[in-house]
Amino acid sequence: MAWVLMLLSVIFISVYVTEQAYFLQEDFINNINEQATTWKAGVNFDPNTPHDHLIRLLGSKGVQIPDKVNSKLYKTHDEAYDNFFGRIPKHFDARRKWRHCDTIGKVLDQGNCGSDWGVATSSAFADRLCIATNGDFNEFLSAEEITFCCHTCGFGCHGGYPINAWKRFSIHGLVTGGEYNSGEGCQPYKFPPTNDDEGNSTSSKQPSVWDLRCTRSCYGNQSIDFYDDHRYTRDYYYLTYGSIQKDVMAYGPIEASFDVYDDFFVYKSGVYVRSENATYVGGHAVKLIGWGEENGTPYWLMVNSWNEDWGDNGLFKIQRGTNECGVDNSTTAGVPVTN
Repeated sequence: MAWVLMLLSVIFISVYVTEQAYFLQEDFINNINEQATTWKAGVNFDPNTPHDHLIRLLGSKGVQIPDKVNSKLYKTHDEAYDNFFGRIPKHFDARRKWRHCDTIGKVLDQGNCGSDWGVATSSAFADRLCIATNGDFNEFLSAEEITFCCHTCGFGCHGGYPINAWKRFSIHGLVTGGEYNSGEGCQPYKFPPTNDDEGNSTSSKQPSVWDLRCTRSCYGNQSIDFYDDHRYTRDYYYLTYGSIQKDVMAYGPIEASFDVYDDFFVYKSGVYVRSENATYVGGHAVKLIGWGEENGTPYWLMVNSWNEDWGDNGLFKIQRGTNECGVDNSTTAGVPVTN
């Protein structure tokens, strides 16, 4: 009997160890802080968080190698860029440039769903629409609709292609939709935050398969007409490294995808540069809202969608100009239609 109990204990411990994310452990974090020179690591998730839970947060299939995509989709010039010829500032933050647009600096929570590609594109689209209308439009667009209604974009919570999301915005548009449980807009987000207000896991509150189906009606603010509520972009495109800053200054935040390595989960501050022995775990989409330089290291300023408890109050900086983790080659956007 004793050997049976011992065997069961070994099996239990093995399963437990296998499920835990090794990169959330104290030793892993301390090791990074001993080596990293431009950034600091820290605790963002419960160390007991299962590895699979974290991998599910990575849904972007948009990390690109330029010579492998249609060159016609790369935007290198726009008449609006002429306004910034030779005048790209050393530091830029869209939150400060367009203070009247409430959505720009808001950190969203995608929950336990790989909808980052839908959250990042819909959020950037909403920011750009606010900027284009000088604040007349100042609310979120629906990450729910783009994630679960665009079957050519990808696979819902299992990932998608940001460029295809922008393409859908140009053809079919996107309705309004606030955060989880907000009731705001036509189609608010259905996935609950990673943790509730008391810090408890919300895994037991995950939507059913039925809830994840595409809905062609307004279930948030039901006074809104679903079809009339759609907003559109005039186009969709990738940006070259040389056009990113001009496009952001002209139209607002954009989507940015990059390769995620295990050390990124414990980012806390500074300018992220992949650790020498870091392990690749997936692709992720975020919102690029600016740039700058910190202690001589140029960076992109990003808004993540893992809530404000992660990183630097939900934001992070990643090295700019070296194609760190593929980010310089993997940005997408579209220009809103306002009439």
